[in-house]
Amino acid sequence: MERNRRESADREIRIITADQEEYPQLLREIKGGPKQLYCIGDAGLLRTRCVSVVGSRTTTVYGRNTARAIARHLARRGITVVSGLAAGIDTCAHEGALEEQGRTIAVLGCGPDICYPAENGALKAAIERRGLVVSEYPPGTKPFSYNFPQRNRIISGLSELTAVVQARSRSGALITAECAAEQGRTLVAVPGNIDSQYNQGTNQLIRDGAAPLTTTEEILEYLGLGSIPEEDMAGMLSETEHRIYQLLKEGGEMSVDEVCRAGDFRAVYVLPILSSLELKGIIYSAAGKFFLANP
Repeated sequence: MERNRRESADREIRIITADQEEYPQLLREIKGGPKQLYCIGDAGLLRTRCVSVVGSRTTTVYGRNTARAIARHLARRGITVVSGLAAGIDTCAHEGALEEQGRTIAVLGCGPDICYPAENGALKAAIERRGLVVSEYPPGTKPFSYNFPQRNRIISGLSELTAVVQARSRSGALITAECAAEQGRTLVAVPGNIDSQYNQGTNQLIRDGAAPLTTTEEILEYLGLGSIPEEDMAGMLSETEHRIYQLLKEGGEMSVDEVCRAGDFRAVYVLPILSSLELKGIIYSAAGKFFLANP
C-alpha cells in the first residue's frame, strides 16, 4: 500500500471545493454533499453524464461478467462509469469501462493517494491516467470502515442512475442503492437466481420497487439513449460478428443450430461469438435457447 501511495503522490492532487464552478452540479443537489473533493486525474469527468455500477465484493462469474458488460455498454455510448474501486463488482465495472477506452471515476473511502484494496494498485493507477480518482478525505486518510458508507452517497450523488448488479442481503451496495433512492435518482437492479445468497440483496431491491435490468440494452433506455445506431454497429463488430448479427436481425428468434445452418457455421465456432455479442449487449438469450438481435 505504501508503494501505491508513493506512485499516486507523483501525480497532482487537485482540490475542488463546493464553491468552485468545477464542482459537479448533481452533488450540489444532494443532502450533506462533500465540501471538497480531492482529485487525481481528469477532474472534467465530474461534469460528464455518469452512471454508477456497484455490487458486492464477493461475487459469481455471472455477476462479474454482467458488471463488465454493463460498463462496456455504457462506455461505448460515452457515459462515465462510477464505482468504488472495491473488489468484486466495482473492479469489474471500472475494468469494463477501460476495456472500451471509456471513462470511469473511482470514489474512495480513504485518501486519494491510498489504494484500498492494495491488490487494485494497477487498476487505480490506470484510472488515475485515463479517468479520475476522487475522495472527500484528504491525502493520508486510512480506509477506516466507517468511511465507506459515507462515501457511497457520493457514488450515487454523482450519477443520474445507479445499477446494482449483484449484492447479498447485507451488502454495502445496498447503502448506495438507498442513497440513490433518497437522492431521487433512478435505481435499477439485476435480477438473479432466487436460490443464491449472492442475489438476495438485488432481488430484494426489485421487490421493493427498483426497476429490473434484464438486458444491458435496457440501461440505455432508462437513460433515454435507445439502441445503438446501425451506422455505429459495423465499427463495433468483426466481420463474422456483424454477419451473425445480420442473420439474427433478419431471422428473429433463432436457435444455435439455426444460426449454424443459416450461416454455414460449426457450433463450436458460433457459440463464443454469440457469447461475445451478448456481453456487448447487442443480442440476448431467451429461455436459454434462442439468441435475438436487440431492436
